[in-house]
This record gives sequence, structure tokens and C-alpha cells, in this order.
Amino acid sequence: MHIIKFFGVFFVSIDQISIIMLFVGIFGLFLWGKLRHDVVALMGLIGASLLGVIPGEELFSGFGHPATLTVMFVLILSYGLTKSGAIEGVVHFVSPLSDRPSLHVAALVFIAAFFSMFMNSVGALALLMPVATQATLKAGRSPSSILMPLSFGSILGGMGTLIGTPPNIIIAKYRAESVGEAFQMFDFMPVGGLVAIVGIVFMALIGWRLVKERSPNNSANLFEIDSYLFEVKVLKNSKLLKRTLRSLDEEFNDFDITLAALIHKKQYYPVPPQRHIVGVGDLFVLEGSQDSIDRFVSKFHLALLSADSVRNAISHSVNTTMIEVVIAPGSHIDGKSVDQVHFRSNYGINLLAISREGKPLRGRLKAFLLKAGDVLLFHGELSHIDGVIGKLGCFPLATKGGELGKRRHSTPALVIFFGAIVCAVIGLASLPVCLGAAVVLMVVFQVVPPRDLYKGVDWAVVVLLGAMIPLGGALEATGVTGLLVNSLMQFMGGAPLWGVIGAFLIITMTLSDILNNAATAILMAPVAKSVAISLSANIDPFLMAVAIGASCAFLTPIGHQNNALVMGPGGYRFSDYWRIGLPLEAIIVLVATPLILLFWPA
Repeated sequence: MHIIKFFGVFFVSIDQISIIMLFVGIFGLFLWGKLRHDVVALMGLIGASLLGVIPGEELFSGFGHPATLTVMFVLILSYGLTKSGAIEGVVHFVSPLSDRPSLHVAALVFIAAFFSMFMNSVGALALLMPVATQATLKAGRSPSSILMPLSFGSILGGMGTLIGTPPNIIIAKYRAESVGEAFQMFDFMPVGGLVAIVGIVFMALIGWRLVKERSPNNSANLFEIDSYLFEVKVLKNSKLLKRTLRSLDEEFNDFDITLAALIHKKQYYPVPPQRHIVGVGDLFVLEGSQDSIDRFVSKFHLALLSADSVRNAISHSVNTTMIEVVIAPGSHIDGKSVDQVHFRSNYGINLLAISREGKPLRGRLKAFLLKAGDVLLFHGELSHIDGVIGKLGCFPLATKGGELGKRRHSTPALVIFFGAIVCAVIGLASLPVCLGAAVVLMVVFQVVPPRDLYKGVDWAVVVLLGAMIPLGGALEATGVTGLLVNSLMQFMGGAPLWGVIGAFLIITMTLSDILNNAATAILMAPVAKSVAISLSANIDPFLMAVAIGASCAFLTPIGHQNNALVMGPGGYRFSDYWRIGLPLEAIIVLVATPLILLFWPA
């Protein structure tokens, strides 16, 4: 027997040392942030297999776990509800409140919280962002005053139901494995619902005032379109004559300019065809700095014209549109350079500008690395750009006329979704079965076409769950959880039960601020069970503390996907999350601790 002290804990087997070292590496990579969480979790799973701490037959058991399947089904159903337009009309009832900030914040945050009770919180936030942004700008306020409370509200709302957030699903399934009975659909409501209401009241009265308000922005202001769109004409002696547009890419890159549009023989091309051969009289709409354009015009013998008419055409054309979008967490363009994505050749749209944390970025955009939360300004054909935004994994920051009337599938979507909830509540079948049946029905009734069935699935979350569930089980199976609990209990000494529950909440919240909330729930659930056993107490209040704490990621933009999503559009800094998040988390601890013990006595 080998007895080794590590981080103040005595480990008595090679397996225990191996698994704890593996988790130290996983946490380190999570904090480093250069690799996605799902990639890190998968690396940890493979590492556990090589170390022999997870049996081969259990290695990929997490991918078929009910919690993983339930999360995947919820994501698909959320996508169906969003695409059907079933819930869009509700948010426009709050537009008249935009000139009353506290009431406007309260209404929007409440709607976000309500939607998040039954659908993916990222989808709920993406649905509300355009409405919230436009309403605050119209009222003369910055979107920064509403987007962070909106993000936090959508996170809080998920605490109230079983399907509202992955931690609740994980905790319910862990309880079923531990005591033979899972938490039911609305078992989280007495604590999670009341905590959400308190959080909404705080954000409506105080929270939104704590965020430093940035200058109001929109496409014309944030990116200052007029200052870097220019029209140039190809002259008879131009060096560009008889060359294809594709062959000019290197020249455009050298001068750090972008060809935004082409006018050839009075025909307007919002996305210039790469095979077009440059001729005399062609008009280029170029995007770049004044200095770069001047040098380009001088070298290639072009005529610089007034771009007023072209700017107006780009901004107000009935066939083209200019729209801001935000890169969603998990987007496949996250971490890629602009040059790697090839927006024009691969997607048929122009990238006109980029903003990060509310600041327009200038310089060589081709080499710029994109990341979640960046705001992009696209220009392209109106009929084409919507589909492209979805393919890129982005969310629009403005609503476009005509979309809200397309609700042909809204009624079937609502009936199918809430029918599944009712079937699960009355016990007609298990929750995964009910949700899986709802997915099938949405396909049958064309709410979600078969080709789009998995578009709404955040595969990073699915892989993260599939990999972390066996790793969490390995902690418990090797006895590491018990050793950690013994050290934790020695540290807490003879603290009263409410103190232990409160400390548990704080520890779980802290982990969730730096880790994914699902990973936090998987890691803390076995610890909660062991602590309850060591105190000869009921397991339920401890599991409920984990469920609440894992969902409370309000201190950083990396703790939850929603926080990263609003960072760019709101122009937030890292410190902004602390300003509103720290008092919010303190209030949640003070409110949730007695509520947990009231509704789930130990």
C-alpha cells in the first residue's frame, strides 16, 4: 500500500493518485482556455482508459447515459420551438416599456427566465437579444444595460424545471442511480423558481445600474461604415484590366482592403463573382482605410469617386442587407482566422467589419482570429444571408421584417412540446422517452425538417457530458471522492447543517464560474452524496445545492455560454461580470440556503 499526501489529502492507491493527477490536468486545461471543454474532457477520458482507471466496457457509457440523451433531445426541441416562431410574438409586447428602464429590464428578464424553463437558455437568449438591443437603442440607452441582465435571467430561469438546464438533468439522474428515484419535472421549482424571482427583482431594481454603460451603438455607429467604404472606377490604363477578381486577392490583401461589391454595366453584384474579368468602367466598392485606398488607387491607376450612392445602395437595397451577428459559443468558426473561413468564396457574403468587446477592429483582418462573442458585420443578398448565419453558428443582433409572420408550424410545435412535458409529469413514460417521441413527431409534422434535425444540437455539450460522466464515476469508484469529503469535513469542523449547505453552494458556484456547468454538476454530485452520508443526512438538500450552484455562473464570461454570447454586443469587460454577478451570487446563497432546507429537510 502506498500512502502519498497530495494537496493535503492522503491517497492510498495508484488508481487514486492517477485519477487525481488526471483531474488536475483537466482543470488546468479548462482554466488555460485554449482548448474547448469537450476536447479537454475527451482527452481526459482517453487518458483514464490508458491509466486503467475506467474499465473498457464503461469507457463510452456516458454517451448513452439518460442525462446525455435528455440534453440532446431538449436541444433539438428548443431548436424546433425557435424555428417555428412559436414564441417570438411574446417578446414584442414589451417594446412599449423601453422608455421605463427598470420595468423594461424586469419584463425582458422575466420572459427570458420563463423561456429557459422549457428550452435551451442559449436559444432563449438568442431569440431575445435582437428585440432587447433594438428597443434600448430606440430609447437612447446602450444595449449594455440590458444584455447582461438578460443573460443572467435566462440562466436563472433554467433552475426551475428538470429540463431547464443540464445540471438539473444530471442531478436528477444521479439521484435515480443513488436512491432509485429521480427528481421530477417541477421538483426544482420551489427553490430554483423562487431564487430566479429574487434574482430578477435584483436585476430590475439594482443590477442593471451596476453595469458600466457603454455608448449606444448600431451598424452605422459601431462600425462607422461611411468612413471606410469607397467607390473606385477602373480606367483605360489600369493595371487591373483583363484580370479575374480571384487573381486580385493577393493585391487586396497587401493593401488590407476588401472588395465589398461590384458594379459592371449598371449591374450591381453584392458578392462579386470571382471569375469576373475586370473591364474599363467597372466600379469597385472597396472597404478599407483612406490611406490604403489612396495607395491602391495610385498604384493601379483607378479613379476615386464619391461613394455616397453606393453606401446608400448597400444600406438600403431591397435585394441586399447589412446585418450584425454575434459568434455563438461552439461555432465552427470560433478560433479560425478570417482568411481560413473564406466568407465570400465559401458562403457568398462579405465580411465588412469586426468588433470585439464593443471596439471596432481595424488593420489586417485576414489574419484576425475570431472567437465567440465577436460581432461581425455582414453584407449579402437578403434571400441568402439568413441561411448562411445559421451555417456559421452565429446569431443575428437585429430582427428583419417579415420573419414574425412565418409561424405555420408554431401550433404543432407547442402541442408536441408541452404534450411531451405532460406525459413525463403524469408518468406515462420516462422523460427521455417522452422527449425522444416529441423529436420524432416534430420531424413527422415538418416542424423540424429531417435535414435540419441536428442543427440545434450543441455537440460540444453532448461530447462533454459523454466524456465527463465516466470520469465522475471513476472518482467515486476509486475512493477519491470519499477521501476529498473527509478532508472537506475536517476543514468545516462542527459547522451547522445550514453552514455546510451554504459552503457547498459557494464551492459549486466557484467551480461553475471557471468550468462548464454540466462538468461541475458531474464532479460535485458524488461529493454531495458522500457528505450527506458522512453527516447521516438526507442526500436531497445536498444534491439540490449542487443543482443551484452549478447553474450560477455569473462572475466570468467563460462560466456559461450566454455570458460569452453577450460580451461582444454589450461591449463588456471582464470586470463588468463581477459588478453585477458578485452581489447576485451572494443574494442567491443567502436566499437558496434556507429555501433548500425548508423544502428539502435533511
